[in-house]
Amino acid sequence: MTQPSQSLNAALRGAVDLSALSRPQPAGGGQAPGSAPGPGGPGGGADGVLVQGTDATFATLVNGTTAVPAVLVLYTDQIPESQQFAQTLADEAVAQEGRFRVVAVDIAANPGIVQSLSPVLQEAFGQVSALPVVVGLLQGQPVPFFLGVQPIEQVRQLLEQFLAAAVANGVTGRVESMPDRAAPQGGPEGEGTGEPELPPLHQQAYDAIDRGDLDAAAAAYQQALQENPKDEDARLGLGQVDLLRRTSGMDLNAVRDAAAADPTDVDAQLNASDLDLVGGHVEDAFLRLIDLVRRTSGDERDRVRKHLLGQFEVVGASDPRVTKARQSLMSALF
Repeated sequence: MTQPSQSLNAALRGAVDLSALSRPQPAGGGQAPGSAPGPGGPGGGADGVLVQGTDATFATLVNGTTAVPAVLVLYTDQIPESQQFAQTLADEAVAQEGRFRVVAVDIAANPGIVQSLSPVLQEAFGQVSALPVVVGLLQGQPVPFFLGVQPIEQVRQLLEQFLAAAVANGVTGRVESMPDRAAPQGGPEGEGTGEPELPPLHQQAYDAIDRGDLDAAAAAYQQALQENPKDEDARLGLGQVDLLRRTSGMDLNAVRDAAAADPTDVDAQLNASDLDLVGGHVEDAFLRLIDLVRRTSGDERDRVRKHLLGQFEVVGASDPRVTKARQSLMSALF
């Protein structure tokens, strides 16, 4: 079996905490964002453990790995065993009490996911010669596992290494909607368990994210803030959705090429910084804009400063990387 191309711990870096966008909904509140299986795709018994990833929902699912590790399975229905292997891994996730989620992706229907992962897969495997392609996802970072259907006994050994790395990096969440987590006897289903129901507008935003409608999610959060300007969850959610909206149509290679070609191109540097942030390279994203503050002046400098402050809000004011970056920003400004 092809092992990961590098140490698991070395492969992982801190990621933007967008886990709130993809956490499972409260009991009785439906599926987690992105969990509805597509036509003909894997699905069934492991509710919440096996989800169908699409180009529209993939960013949300990846960001959810800051809370719960995931195993990505790239399959095609032209090779039935590649599709069936996703269910095999989901059964293992249930056996391990939801310590990881399985994200199944039909490569024919989701070219955007395939394109975004191509550099990582090429570095790890060279030419992809078998399906499924199995990749670990932790803190927003891909860790290539292996190609082709493998004996579950060997896969378990790899999963144990992966989950140990997750614990070492503070990612200890579990899939909430496990099929064997029944309500306690003697009480109504869901009573005293799970998370409280979301406010209606927050639930509306989650549902919009679920179907890939980021504009509708932003509108719901905006309305929540109009009704209650002190709604910090809505403010944070809006910032996260805005970041995803800004980056959803970007071509990663084109953005990086433009930023490398002209370090003073404000638009190019802002775009590259946003992609760094979504990709989990938080410090790189901040440093890029702090350097840009030093190179600009007047209105352009103020624009960069405000964009950086917005990124601080997405990551969270209490994050130590934000604290450090604020100090560097002050030095750059004065």
